[in-house]
Amino acid sequence: MSDKRMLILDAEVIRKINENRGDLAQGEFIDFLIESHFQAEKEAGTGIDRQEIESLKQLLGEVKGKLELNEKKAATKEEVLAFQEDTRKLLKSFLDFFVGYGLELGSHSLSGDLKDLSSTLDKLEDDSGEGNQVKIKWKKTQ
Repeated sequence: MSDKRMLILDAEVIRKINENRGDLAQGEFIDFLIESHFQAEKEAGTGIDRQEIESLKQLLGEVKGKLELNEKKAATKEEVLAFQEDTRKLLKSFLDFFVGYGLELGSHSLSGDLKDLSSTLDKLEDDSGEGNQVKIKWKKTQ
């Protein structure tokens, strides 16, 4: 015995069914219409064939691949937070160095190594043109 389900239709559709069903019950007439529609679709070849399904699967795979590439290029929230934390640590170490360097310069005369470092920093300061670039490589450690 088949499972019974309920189909809700507009009153106008029910009126058309009742006018055209003849001696058939409403359910039988609807079954007949559905089966005849599918049979006509098979004969006309208007349905989706395997080739179309395969081409759609291939297209879907390409789109999925492109999305995965985009996700790999984008940084995750955790990576951005780790980068910010590392940047803060780097800035703190620079600040500690330059404050220590300034205290060293202020309290004592320059020693040989300090003089070399100071002259090198002065040269860099003088040469600071628009052509200079700083590249920072960042690698996430786990």
